[in-house]
Amino acid sequence: MGLLIRFVISAFSLGLAARLIPGIHVRDWTTLFMAAFLLGIVNAIVKPILILLTFPITVLTLGLFLLVLNAAMLGLVARLLPGFSIDGFVPAVLGWLVMAVAGAILNGLI
Repeated sequence: MGLLIRFVISAFSLGLAARLIPGIHVRDWTTLFMAAFLLGIVNAIVKPILILLTFPITVLTLGLFLLVLNAAMLGLVARLLPGFSIDGFVPAVLGWLVMAVAGAILNGLI
């Protein structure tokens, strides 16, 4: 049940980011839920590998490079999923920030 709640929170926060950030486009609700699902898979499989590979630059930037990695994960999902697009790096970073804040607030409420 907890996994389903986290999935819905992720989909809601992604939808909120798409509404607030110009440059993030989601075609419909189905695409939104598919993007949230794919983002969960990418964050579980690809992101840990990239964190390990980019550890030295992450240490040099005092962790700020993780913003780039999170935006890249969102961009990867946009590249893989038709109907979900991001117009550049800045919308990806801002979208991730909106998703992180909304997700933290909603997870805190539950």
